[in-house]
Parts: sequence; structure tokens; C-alpha cells
Amino acid sequence: MQVDAPLLTTAGPHLDHSVLEAITDLVARGEVLVLTGAGISTESGIPDYRGPDGTRRVQPMQYSEFVGSSAARQRYWARSYVGWQRFNLARPNAGHHAVAALQQLGLVGPVITQNVDGLHQAAGSREVTELHGALERVVCLTCGDRTSRWDLDDRMRAANPSFTVSSDEIRPDGDIALHAIDVEAFVVPRCLVCGRDTLKPEVVFFGESVPKPLVERCFQLTESARALLVLGSSLKVMSGYRFVRRAAAHGIPVAIITHGTTRGDAQATHQLDAPLGEALGELVRRLAS
Repeated sequence: MQVDAPLLTTAGPHLDHSVLEAITDLVARGEVLVLTGAGISTESGIPDYRGPDGTRRVQPMQYSEFVGSSAARQRYWARSYVGWQRFNLARPNAGHHAVAALQQLGLVGPVITQNVDGLHQAAGSREVTELHGALERVVCLTCGDRTSRWDLDDRMRAANPSFTVSSDEIRPDGDIALHAIDVEAFVVPRCLVCGRDTLKPEVVFFGESVPKPLVERCFQLTESARALLVLGSSLKVMSGYRFVRRAAAHGIPVAIITHGTTRGDAQATHQLDAPLGEALGELVRRLAS
């Protein structure tokens, strides 16, 4: 099969070739479920929340704070309005394209992602389950009306013509840091249906639970897979770690490719500490040839 040229690069010194060969053999059997975390998007310029030691780099807004205070929503939307300008410029990297290529080879089936950036779909992946939602969708917590983030962005721009704050910062959820004086000047968007200021990106905030039906669907995908391939996740939170535990409990092999150690290493059949773009590019090269 023909794959994009950037994927057909020679593997560098970062890779443990014996572990990569074992993962290659596992994926070659097909029916692989992929679970991705923030680490697969870092090469697109979107940093993850945690540093190499597993601690959070930034403190994201909590769900209880967002729903409990108009001031918190104003702070969120002011910061997100600026952050979205950069976040929306991110493009799929070699890792995203590699996952799509593995699907095209018929070796990978569905993809579960903890990311909210839509980059898997932009790279051509199919059957993507967005465990934590997507920033491109917005929902009103009062009446349930839904709209696109692009439409909302146009409305916020019209309501804030003199809001010219810029930032080079970018975070996994499109949020950034702003001074209080800038936040206070921002006009908060309101729902076009009910008029309330309770619009929220359709993503799972920290402190918020993933809908139970979605979790059950992902458990079914896990139990139906021949193998689980975890990419770019430290598995520090139960949101993704539970699928590794479920796979291990059912005797389903688990392979993990990411930087550093993970919470799921004890359940992993294979664990490769390596740059994702390089590792996945080499994986595709071996399987395509």
C-alpha cells in the first residue's frame, strides 16, 4: 500500500527495535483498537497537560467552577476566544497520519481519543470516538441547543470588536492565561435560543464525568478487539486507564507507545518509550512493506 512519504522515514536511535518489532507483530494480526492521549498531538504544537514527571503543567478550569459562576464562564470564554485562534491552526502530524494509514491497511479498527482537537479525523481516520468531546461543538447547559464553535467565534468577534488581546500560548483545551483586566472587558456569549450565558464547549471538563453510555460503548470496543494500542497517554486518569484494565482483565494484549512511564505499564504486554511520530512512522513502514 502507498502511504505518505513522511511516514516512510528511517528509524532513528530513539527506538528500541526489539520492542518495536514485537509491537509490529502484534498489530500485524489486525483488529487493533487504538486509544490516544494528548501526547499524540504535541508534535502538532498542542502541549499536553503533564510534564515528564506526570505532574500538571497548568491548572485547567474545573466543571463545578464553570457551571457555578457567571464570572468563571466569562473568564473561560475570554481566554478560550484568544486561545482558539491558535488552537484552530493546528494540523495533523505524522502520528495522526500513521493511525489513519494503519486503518487503511486494515489492521486498526476504531479509535478512541481523549483529545478534543479533531486531528484524527482531519488526518483521515474513521470510526473515531471522542471520549472527552470536541472543542468544535458548543452546547447550552440550560436548553440543550447546540451550535458550532466557528459560528460562536463569529458572534464573539462581533460582540467584542475592540478585544485585541493576543497570545502565543496554547493548551490542550484551547484555553490560555489572561490578565483580569482583559477578562473584565470581554462580552460573554449567550445562547441564541434561551438567552442565558450558559454556553459550554461540548467537552468533558476536569471534575466532570464521561457519559456512562459512551464509557460502555468503549468497553464494548475494548472487549471486541484483538489488541489495544495506547498512544501518547500517561493513563494518569481513570478516563483512559480503565480500558487498559479492561483489556488486561480479558487477556487482550496491550501495547503502549509514549514518552516516559505510564500508569498502565504493569498491565502492558509491550511498552515503548519513544517519540510518537518516529515510532509510528516506522511501524507503518514495516507493516506496509
